[in-house]
Amino acid sequence: MRKYLIALYIRLSLEDSKTESMSIPNQRLILREKAMSLPEWENAEVVEFVDNGHSGMNFERPAVQELLEMVQAGRVDCIIVKDYCAIIGLNQKDLENQGILA
Repeated sequence: MRKYLIALYIRLSLEDSKTESMSIPNQRLILREKAMSLPEWENAEVVEFVDNGHSGMNFERPAVQELLEMVQAGRVDCIIVKDYCAIIGLNQKDLENQGILA
């Protein structure tokens, strides 16, 4: 039986690199704390996917491509991100304009 696999997706765009709260080490700490916060995840395997300096406006990012391949193969049980913008690169206003958020 395989271990439960938690994927941590970390992305820092060039624009965000000046903000400490968005730094790679800070995101890693926040996501690892979350991954270990639930008792049922205690023995889970945690894998990091990091795209440093990539825009979130498309999926042409090495780590997100690797993550998506693992998801499609059924190997990932949970994905944790600090902010939904890490994956899709849209802000709340963009999502509201598309009718996704109100």
